[in-house]
Amino acid sequence: MRIGELSSRSGVPVPTIKFYVREGLLPAGQLTSPNQASYDSGHERRLRLIRALLDVGGLSLAAIGDVLRVVEDPEQPVHKVLGIAAKRLTPLRGGESGPELEDARDEVAELLERRGWRAGADGPAGESLAEVVVALRRAGHGGFVELLDDYAAAAETVARADLDYVGRRVAREDLVESVVVGTVLGEAMFGALRRLAQADASARAYDGDGGRGGSIGPGDGSDAGDASGKGDASGAGGGSGKGGAGGKSGAGGGSAEGAEVPGVGG
Repeated sequence: MRIGELSSRSGVPVPTIKFYVREGLLPAGQLTSPNQASYDSGHERRLRLIRALLDVGGLSLAAIGDVLRVVEDPEQPVHKVLGIAAKRLTPLRGGESGPELEDARDEVAELLERRGWRAGADGPAGESLAEVVVALRRAGHGGFVELLDDYAAAAETVARADLDYVGRRVAREDLVESVVVGTVLGEAMFGALRRLAQADASARAYDGDGGRGGSIGPGDGSDAGDASGKGDASGAGGGSGKGGAGGKSGAGGGSAEGAEVPGVGG
């Protein structure tokens, strides 16, 4: 196909496609004349992945280049490819330090050992979880940390569903795209479901007449989460009151170099 058709099919403007080629993010097309090139479905798939990493995953072009270099290396196992993509997608809260953080890191390591998770406590997801634990305690909600195992059990269920979805993909680039979309949008979906479940549990526990929507509890959307539905991508389930979407990133079973694979998602 010509570059115009590639643009039409991918939704990426022609100047942007040319920019990606110059930056080495997209392979050049096959020259058919001095000023014409032909592109194929592989270019379309690569553009879809770049846009997913950029628009959905929020990665920089430099980070996207890192992911694409691993994708292009046939010697790299898929587990490592997914791990690197997940590592780039796991933000750290920052701002936490001191002995409290060290204690929280120990708790995260104990949680992983207790559950037999093949994930690195010192990786981005483990570190993010430790920071959430510290933040909960500083906010006066240290008791919420007692729910870590309950959240971990739920995260395992979500991670298995994620992996089942990823397992349907064949192309390596499709696998990485599944990680991006599943981690970011999947967490938003999980957060929304969590708030709906909270609304139901609150109504059943505190609404005397058993009516729907009659109670004001953690599931009414006023305090339980932000409008985006995103939680803390740490594995803590968003216990800090930001929507609880996070059960995914700590559940995915780890990778070489401590890069947790988020199931797609975990």
